[in-house]
Amino acid sequence: MKQNKLNIVRILKRFAVNRKHKDRLFQRVFADKKDLLDLYNAINGTNYTDPDELEITTLEDVIYMSMKNDMSFIISSTLNLYEHQSTFNPNMPVRGLLYFARLYETYIKQHGLNIYGHKLVKLPRPQFIIFYNGRDEYPDEVVLKLSDAFIPTSNATDDAALECRAKMLNINYGHNRTLLNTCRRLHDYSYFIAKVNEYADSGLTMEEAVDNAVDLCIKEDILADILIKCRSEVSNMLLTEFDEKLYKKSVYKEGYEDGVSEGYERGVDEGHRRGVSEGYERGVDEGHRRGVSEGYGRGMDEAREQDVMNSISMLRSIGISDDRIVSLIAKNYSVQKEEILNILKKDK
Repeated sequence: MKQNKLNIVRILKRFAVNRKHKDRLFQRVFADKKDLLDLYNAINGTNYTDPDELEITTLEDVIYMSMKNDMSFIISSTLNLYEHQSTFNPNMPVRGLLYFARLYETYIKQHGLNIYGHKLVKLPRPQFIIFYNGRDEYPDEVVLKLSDAFIPTSNATDDAALECRAKMLNINYGHNRTLLNTCRRLHDYSYFIAKVNEYADSGLTMEEAVDNAVDLCIKEDILADILIKCRSEVSNMLLTEFDEKLYKKSVYKEGYEDGVSEGYERGVDEGHRRGVSEGYERGVDEGHRRGVSEGYGRGMDEAREQDVMNSISMLRSIGISDDRIVSLIAKNYSVQKEEILNILKKDK
């Protein structure tokens, strides 16, 4: 008999992919140098007109620490790092520090600069901008600092040796109106995402919401060049991100990535409540075989019930609602919903 088991790794990896999905759409919207230059001008109040002055420096799947950033470029002696976020992340300055270190390392090598000599080397000035359009409410502008992450010490007498400041701009439709009105491309991106959310909130499926938003924006000449030419790709991007059934729960709890990399791929045992454990496959298989051999009609044995409780605890830890948990467990474990509800009460 084919075993039906809840594939935690698959579910969590899907969340990981979803989280990055609007970032890729954001990159697609500003893939053309002219559009990226317009965005730079809108942020900095400049009026550069030659896209060739802009030198792309974006990290692409660098082996070193597996780094990859959204967009980075140099113009007018400024090293610009642009990141898009659909989920607020207070650790962006830490990531920015690592990105800038790698970007400057590359810059120094490319220009043959000698940082060990007696002459001061000149480097482009860094600028770190985060474009946020998640569902949580934030002000138009928030400044995040690396120093906020430093552990306080009793003998600290001056500023820390390192600092990295990131300016987070809320680009949800209705925020930063001057910026959005100055950069048409940014306005259109914000409007399009707002329409997808609006249709989804009205009760439509995500596929219907995306299709309606695409049709409307093409009609209104909003991102029409991308939506007409790459409609299928854009739709797939958004459907992957928002997921028709789970998109409202895709903002998972802090520590999820550690749990995936250290624990769930090795399996889940009693210790998987913290995301790090061993024996998930062994525990699931053993409990499932016993459940099959004894018959679901006779109820779950102790091992199988414990296995279900472990999965319930894990799903709760990443923010999945009890209603959704009941549906997932019932489908993947072939357990009656009444039994799951009893276990949920025990696991409170």
